[in-house]
Amino acid sequence: MTTADIQWLNTAESARRLGVTPRTLYRFIDDGQLPAYRFGRVIRLKESEVADFIERCRIEPGSLDVVGLHPDAPSGSTDQPQGTTDTKATAATDA
Repeated sequence: MTTADIQWLNTAESARRLGVTPRTLYRFIDDGQLPAYRFGRVIRLKESEVADFIERCRIEPGSLDVVGLHPDAPSGSTDQPQGTTDTKATAATDA
């Protein structure tokens, strides 16, 4: 691939394709998760690298271990992380 074949995306288009805010996109860039290029004051991303990032973020079936989101979860499960307290429920019972 030559440099003439590279399809460049601006940050707004990259964020739109990823379905994230520009702030989140900049965090991905700053954390080194997504390569970006600065040309003067302009930041650009390669379309192919954005597509690669999307594929790397793919969740493998059966790999999620989230209590309460699975339809077969035992009754009484919540989306609440273990060891935390729902302050609204606690306030209601304290009243």
